[in-house]
Amino acid sequence: MKKLSATHLRNQRRRNRSKRNNIGNPERPRLVIYRSSNHIRAQVIDDLSGKTLASASSMDKNMLKEVAKADSKMKISTIVGTAIANNALKNKVKKVVFDRNGYPYHGRVKAVADAAREAGLKF
Repeated sequence: MKKLSATHLRNQRRRNRSKRNNIGNPERPRLVIYRSSNHIRAQVIDDLSGKTLASASSMDKNMLKEVAKADSKMKISTIVGTAIANNALKNKVKKVVFDRNGYPYHGRVKAVADAAREAGLKF
């Protein structure tokens, strides 16, 4: 069995620390961010039922035209943040808990959060 590297263990601890108080709140689902080197995804998840209530990604087919026009990853992140807020509001989700998934709260993660707040989500 492969040993986990120190970096991987540190990332897991950081991810679990950010989720410790956010999981299982019945009134507020989690807004989870996943960030790769090229793309960014966001999901609103209800942990009690285990279902995804809304999602948005920079790879979605209906967002490809907007993403292609953006000239930076920060602008793509704001597009995804606005889209996740609109999708969540369509599904009658107004309040969420932000789960940064262990990523530092700056740059693209912050851009998604700020765009979602501006579009009407409360967290």
